[in-house]
Amino acid sequence: MSSPSNGALVGIIGGSGLYHLDNLTLVGTVNPETPWGLPSSPITICSLPSGTKIAFLARHGKGHTISPSDVPSRANISALKSLGVKAVLAFSAVGSLREEIAPGDFVLPSQVIDRTKGIRPVSFFEGTSIVAHAAFGDPFSTKLVAWLESRVRQVLEEEGRGVKLHTDKTVICMEGPQFSTRAESTMYRSWGADLINMSVLPESKLAREAELGYALIATATDYDSWRPNTEAVTAAEVFKTLQSNADTSRHVAAKILEGLHDAASKGDILTEEVGSMKFSIMPRSTGQKEEDIRKLSYVLPEYFPPV
Repeated sequence: MSSPSNGALVGIIGGSGLYHLDNLTLVGTVNPETPWGLPSSPITICSLPSGTKIAFLARHGKGHTISPSDVPSRANISALKSLGVKAVLAFSAVGSLREEIAPGDFVLPSQVIDRTKGIRPVSFFEGTSIVAHAAFGDPFSTKLVAWLESRVRQVLEEEGRGVKLHTDKTVICMEGPQFSTRAESTMYRSWGADLINMSVLPESKLAREAELGYALIATATDYDSWRPNTEAVTAAEVFKTLQSNADTSRHVAAKILEGLHDAASKGDILTEEVGSMKFSIMPRSTGQKEEDIRKLSYVLPEYFPPV
C-alpha cells in the first residue's frame, strides 16, 4: 500500500453541495498520487470529539469544478483504500422519479440501473493484462445499509424537520451533464427506477473491486421531468433544495460517524466485501505483466503483492 494509514476507517464522499463536514477538528490533508492519478480533491483527515478520525473527499473537487463524467473515481476509491479506509459512505444529490419521494427527502437505495455511455473507466483492471469479474448483484453493502437505516431514520426524526427516509429503492445513473428529457424520465419510471443521478457509477463498482463497504445516502433535490403539467427540472430548481439537504447531511454525519467507525472496526458490517475478489480474479498466467501486477497492488495488495 503506497500511503500510510491515518487511522480513518470510514471515508465520506461528499456530492453536490456537500463540500465539508461540520463539528470536526482538522487533522490535515493528504493527496495520494495513485496509479490512476490524483483524487478529485485532497482528502481531509478530520477528528471527531472522541479523537476518531474520518477521511473526507469532495467528489466534484473544491468549488465543484469536475463534471460527473470526469470524476476520477478510480483515483478516489484507491486513494481512500490506501489510507486504510474500510467503509465508504457516499452522499449524492438525486432527482425523484416517484411522487412519494419529495424534494428534501433522504433515500438509502438498494439497486442501480446503468445508463452511462461507456466513457467512464469502470474497473481497476481496465487496460491491464489481468481480468476480473466482480459480483455486483447487490451493488450496495447490504449489512452496511441495514446498519445505517435505523440510525439515519432516528436522526432525521429527532431533527423534527419532516425529512423522510426511504429505503429499498432503485437509482438510475445517467451520463449527463444535461438533465433527462421528459420521454427518458417517463421511460425510467416504467423500468422501476425511483431516483436518478449522475455519480453512483462507476464509484460503487470500484468500491466493490477494492473490497470496500459502500453505501449511498441519496438526497432528493427535485422531481425529474416526468410530472405532467409542470416545468422540466432546471439547475435553479435543484439549487433551492441543495443547501438545505447539505445541512441535513452534515447533521446526519455528525450523529452517526462515531458508531459507524466502531462498527467498521469490529468488521461485522464488512464481511460481504472482505475476500470477495479472491475468486473474481482470473487465474494467474504467464501473460500477466509485472507492471500491471504492480499497479493493482496499490488497491488490492491482498492479491497482488508488490513485485
